[in-house]
Amino acid sequence: MSTNTVSRPLTRESVEAAHQLITAHIHRTPILTNTTLSQLASTPQTPEALRATQWEGQAPAKPKMRLFFKCENFQRIGAFKVRGAFHAVLRLIEEQGIEEVRRKGVITHSSGNHAQALALAARTFSIPAHIVMPSISTPSKIFGTRAQSATIHFSGSTAREREAVVAAIQADTGATLVPPYDHPDIMLGQGTVGLEATAEVAELLAASPQLGIAGKTGLDALLLPCGGGGMLSGTAISLYNTPTRVYGAEPSFQGADDAQRGVEAGRRVESVKTLTIADGLRTNLGIYPWEIISKKEYVNGMYAVTEQNIKDAMQLVLERMKCVVEPSGVVGLATVLYNEDFRRMVEKEAAEEGWNVGVVFSGGNTTIEAITKIFADEGTSGEELQRAQGTLGRDGKKTAENVAG
Repeated sequence: MSTNTVSRPLTRESVEAAHQLITAHIHRTPILTNTTLSQLASTPQTPEALRATQWEGQAPAKPKMRLFFKCENFQRIGAFKVRGAFHAVLRLIEEQGIEEVRRKGVITHSSGNHAQALALAARTFSIPAHIVMPSISTPSKIFGTRAQSATIHFSGSTAREREAVVAAIQADTGATLVPPYDHPDIMLGQGTVGLEATAEVAELLAASPQLGIAGKTGLDALLLPCGGGGMLSGTAISLYNTPTRVYGAEPSFQGADDAQRGVEAGRRVESVKTLTIADGLRTNLGIYPWEIISKKEYVNGMYAVTEQNIKDAMQLVLERMKCVVEPSGVVGLATVLYNEDFRRMVEKEAAEEGWNVGVVFSGGNTTIEAITKIFADEGTSGEELQRAQGTLGRDGKKTAENVAG
């Protein structure tokens, strides 16, 4: 993408401009509440639940929270990714002109949600789209991308293999790369989630104050999943110097909590290899998002949850909210319910009054097969679950490196 986009200021005003630009092309997704989940969030965990965790033997936290869910699983293509894709494409059109963008086309590498998002944005403006996807991508996501008239090019699953295919296609076509997360225009587009969530909760509380903490008119905190970091960093920019604190949530499995580890170490983790069931969060934090997420004044904290936490949160959403959310989309809720460090922080910071906490459901792109495997009994093999998630080839070889996006 052009150097002009890199110099676009990373400010709330830029996110507001992005929202104005893309609003005709995205859904205004709803805010949902759920009494049961708010009650669970405000109920101390049992000593049994903390057994065999780092909090075993400690007194359970006693936070008070009311939860508000921003449902990007109802977004176009089933995920927040369309926000960044439309913003990046529209900025390209502004800078180069529609005919030039059509002549070159656009290209990206992605295993699913960003692939579908860019394909949709490109089709909207009759722009050729080349999507490089790992050959082991989930079939439903391949189908969804092809349905948007994109040209799919299959590759290996590692970053190096995908980038080699992208480079070859760019050499032939001149197509402009639109990255999944590691670019300012992607971040600014994704950050529109924060603008909408805070405004919509304020509107909801003005009409129905009983849904929130007494006397409060907006969100105290907003939790978002973090993989490459585009949405988390963009939202942190959009809510900088506002009353709403921003927190990130990650899986802990096989080092998927690279953002948390990087922030603690003061250095970005450059490579991640993980088979977490939260397949949208398997990639490492991008360079541009790191510059925001690593700063405490933007992101107040990073928290991680286990695979079992993710499964339990996903089951609660399915059963209590009657809502389909993919594993990556529920890590924020899992943090609210099960991460004692987060819960203890809320107890301390909110004191007796409590917090209104927003949770972003980032997407709903899963399959019946994958859900069945996730909740199957213990006799289900790991290979079956990995195939259902699109992370194991039919030859039985694991393909774990950076297949998210």
